[in-house]
Amino acid sequence: MAPYDRLGYWGRPTSTLDWCEENYAVSFYIAEFWNTVSNLIMIVPPLYGALQTFRDGIEIRFVLAFLGIAAVGVGSWCFHMTLQYEMQVWVLPFFGISNLPLLCFWFFSDRYECFKQEKTVHFLLITILLGFSISVTLVYLQWKEPVFHQVVYGMLVSCLVLRSLFIVSWVYPNLRRLAYTSLAVFLLGFALWNIDNLFCSTLQSARKRVPPLVGAMTQFHALWHILTGLGSYLLTSTILHGLIRFFSLTKCFFVYGVWPVVHVDIDKTF
Repeated sequence: MAPYDRLGYWGRPTSTLDWCEENYAVSFYIAEFWNTVSNLIMIVPPLYGALQTFRDGIEIRFVLAFLGIAAVGVGSWCFHMTLQYEMQVWVLPFFGISNLPLLCFWFFSDRYECFKQEKTVHFLLITILLGFSISVTLVYLQWKEPVFHQVVYGMLVSCLVLRSLFIVSWVYPNLRRLAYTSLAVFLLGFALWNIDNLFCSTLQSARKRVPPLVGAMTQFHALWHILTGLGSYLLTSTILHGLIRFFSLTKCFFVYGVWPVVHVDIDKTF
């Protein structure tokens, strides 16, 4: 964990979690600078995706999935910027409940292609996932054990990986390249996150011996934000692309040859 040897605008950290980045090392106003600004990738692209999805008249669950990712980014920004317990409590419900739309449409996706069930609402699965998210949040608020947070996140990542492998293997094999890319990005970020947790003291010592910009590249928690944000966006775009392709209404293009964007032909209807 990071030392408390610097005090900044928000005062002494009161959160139960304090990550490996040194506090107030870059800015007097931001407790963990790199861990904060790295959340931009979880805010800006998902907001664009939600806006584009809404304009194209696609189902609201896709809009909610993009907004859920953005909500996690905003909450994480506030938490890392302040390291105050109030911000930690505020971000936990977003972390749990905002994953609900993503998990819901990820689990429902094969029903379009395999069972031709269009615009169905599966209340049982929604109830289970909502109950899981709320339970995780309440347990963590009472227990305040960082390992519990890490285990639950690992379970979510494992669930998404296994479900993704099923989807691209049996339902949308033509989307394997984009899906495998998103999964690889997710898993790489998860690996860096664990390295940051396990070898914090080694990373902090290394940062003292290298230039600041080089040391920034060892901020593995910030890199985890970037890779998780990118992986979440890619996963959402992948399943969106696959579902709408079932109706022959979509195409995927790359902004500047890099960033994937799903475009729907609004002249057609469902």
